[in-house]
Amino acid sequence: MKKNLTGNLWMLFLVFTGIGFAQTSDTDEIPMDPNVKIGKLDNGLTYYIRNNGKPEDKLELRLAIKAGSILENDDQQGLAHFIEHMNFNGTKNFEKNELVDYLQSIGVKFGADLNAYTSFDETVYILPIPSDDAEKLEKGFTILEDWAHNALLTEEAIDGERGVVLEEYRLGLGPDKRMMQEYLPKVMYNSRYAERLPIGKKDVIENADYETIRNYYNDWYRPGLMAVIAVGDLDVETIEQKIKSHFSNLEARENPVERKEYGVPNHDSTFVAIASDPEANFSQVSIYYKDMDEAQDVVTIADYKKQLEKNMFSSMINNRLQELANSSTPPFTYGFSYYGGTYSPKKNAYQSFAMAGENSQMEALKALVTENERVKRYGFSEAEFERAKKEYLARLEKAYKDRDKQESNRIIGQYVSHFLEDSPIPGTEWTYEFAKNNLDAVKLENINGLINNFLHDENRVIVFTGPEKESVKKISEEQVLAVLDDVKNSEIEKYADEEVRENLITEMPEKGSVKESTTNEELGITTMILSNGAKVLLKKTDFKNDEILFSAYSEGGNSLYSDDEYMSTVYANAGLNEAGVGGLDKNDMNKMMSGKLVNVNPQISTYSEGLNGSSTPKDFETLMQMIHLYFTDLNKDEEAYQSFVTKQKNFLGNLMSNPNFYFQNELSKFRNEGNTRYVGFPTPEKYDEMDYDLAYQKYQERFADASDFTFFFVGNVDEAKLKEYASTYIASLPASNSDEEYKAPVFREKTDEQRTKTVYKGSDPKSQVSIIWNGETEYDKEDDLAFSALGEVLTIKLVEQLREEEGGVYGVGARGNMSQIPYDSYNFSISFPCGPENVDKLTK
Repeated sequence: MKKNLTGNLWMLFLVFTGIGFAQTSDTDEIPMDPNVKIGKLDNGLTYYIRNNGKPEDKLELRLAIKAGSILENDDQQGLAHFIEHMNFNGTKNFEKNELVDYLQSIGVKFGADLNAYTSFDETVYILPIPSDDAEKLEKGFTILEDWAHNALLTEEAIDGERGVVLEEYRLGLGPDKRMMQEYLPKVMYNSRYAERLPIGKKDVIENADYETIRNYYNDWYRPGLMAVIAVGDLDVETIEQKIKSHFSNLEARENPVERKEYGVPNHDSTFVAIASDPEANFSQVSIYYKDMDEAQDVVTIADYKKQLEKNMFSSMINNRLQELANSSTPPFTYGFSYYGGTYSPKKNAYQSFAMAGENSQMEALKALVTENERVKRYGFSEAEFERAKKEYLARLEKAYKDRDKQESNRIIGQYVSHFLEDSPIPGTEWTYEFAKNNLDAVKLENINGLINNFLHDENRVIVFTGPEKESVKKISEEQVLAVLDDVKNSEIEKYADEEVRENLITEMPEKGSVKESTTNEELGITTMILSNGAKVLLKKTDFKNDEILFSAYSEGGNSLYSDDEYMSTVYANAGLNEAGVGGLDKNDMNKMMSGKLVNVNPQISTYSEGLNGSSTPKDFETLMQMIHLYFTDLNKDEEAYQSFVTKQKNFLGNLMSNPNFYFQNELSKFRNEGNTRYVGFPTPEKYDEMDYDLAYQKYQERFADASDFTFFFVGNVDEAKLKEYASTYIASLPASNSDEEYKAPVFREKTDEQRTKTVYKGSDPKSQVSIIWNGETEYDKEDDLAFSALGEVLTIKLVEQLREEEGGVYGVGARGNMSQIPYDSYNFSISFPCGPENVDKLTK
């Protein structure tokens, strides 16, 4: 008996220490998340159910259908999306508008909560409902059932919705769509995916006959292609009974239309697509190395390990690309690479992407290709690999520690993906334990070998998109191909991985103290006054197990600058922290912080200065050290600042060609006539006018007095540690008891008469309308709440009138608020996009 008991205890030890877990065979299938119940009705409908108590008394529902635009016939292009709209416009149990009206009456907002989307291969309906009310719960499942098979699709409703769908179609018009129509046929070569954009064709939306529309619904909305997914604060048995009672009566098709899957043919050479447009906002470069074989599902442990290797690869290549973006002469604003899906679930690709300056696309292409080639020749280093493992495990550990705090709307997506794409769903616990027990066994040589399969000349596509104007040099296909050949034949040095110091702070500050500590028991807030006069507020919460949120606030901001100081620094402020802190540049900080989930961001706004950030409890001291350094030791680095300016110029270069940005800029100028401190929308030229030295000086002034700051900490905070760290890193900050206040502006917008501004820009038949009321008034918190409520109520009424009755808009919003900063005032606005021909009618 003793021998058997010892043996059993040993087996338990193996299980709980994870040693037994690590013995999983590579041929075993990836386990299913034990927290979810998966079933299938006799008619073929699949369901997923999970009990989750966050948030309380709420249930997230999804109806997922394996049918999208890819299944449309030639005369149905756009009808998958059209049917999605029609399901909100009359079903067996809800007449037109009744469904939305009912849900809004119980607190479910249309758009923000209640929604749906249509893609190439799927349509998904999104419905959150209360779970603590039997009647509301029953109606929620009735709505889901109606979407599945009870859409009325009356002729009147179809014709009434055409205008709304056309307005959504109108919203998608512009340079991005025009350029996409040029490059998509090459990216998705000879594939149906190049011909079936979900929004469809205008003439089909306008003229499709009723039976053609109904045929799509009848062919593809069938139980064998459907899943009901339910996650929320309700027991599994009750949810399962609801699903069975509402969906068992759906009839399986005896001779269903075949649900075909469409692949993407290969091509022997490299395709180059160069698309430009006068209204294009940004210059971008994309490289697709499409796999020769069809994508395979991740099913076994061996498949999962390969996926893990690819994750490590992506992390390391992107760390290198980030270093390039942070360099003194960045070849791109930002860039990234990864292996994953394309528009088709049957075709994966290794993909590299960069956003560049208007005349820097060739430089960006060369940088991307060079980094890929560098990995191919030399691989990654052990130090890079160790950092990547730390980063990966840190993220998984946080998810694991917060696994019982996840909200249902963040959980449910994985089950939708499992149904639609066969994505693995092993669960948070298994994912973390597997990585913890197996990551060290992953071999760097296997990761380095991935690039040999990723890179190939055939089935490769290079895409350039950007603005078309005289100052932008034309790029030819021959030039692009020449860069690829040049890199392949060039000498490339091995990546130099420079070591960084281990400690963020090299010399500990002289410790202060907590002079006073009081607790408001009713609010659960502890207030500490430090020896230098700084105030620290703590609100301990249990919303997350592994999260601490932080902010620091002080009145003043750049409202205290002179006009000349303000105009010379306003856009430079955002680039100050690009230099790093404590003698560490940004790349060194990223390396040193590997495995730490910490961020701190300083800012100087119009009426305040402060910091915001977050950390885990484990990394709390690092957070406090960063706070100290941003007050006392922000680096000054002209090269780092100029790198920031270069990237900002690249980003802003052609932004004013976009009609929406142009409209907002013109409206802002109109409203600020006579304002001497108005700087307008940032432009490359304005960045040249900024004074980095002055901005740095003013930053030091703004953060010179810690006694003028209040520091807020919320989350899973150990009060004793907060007192210790606050004494060391905050109470030691310089203080002068300045007690500053912000300075309200002299300027006031004209509000004594109605004013109208008309702006003309763009080549598409699109308009944007903004109606604004604002002025000074005495602030009252109840009036502020009433203003906000009025905006929500008016939005509902405007949607009913302008969208449902007139069919003139896709979306419309009204917003109201009152403010005390910089002076007591109110603001109320209505905005909507529409066709130019409808502006006057809808505005009235």
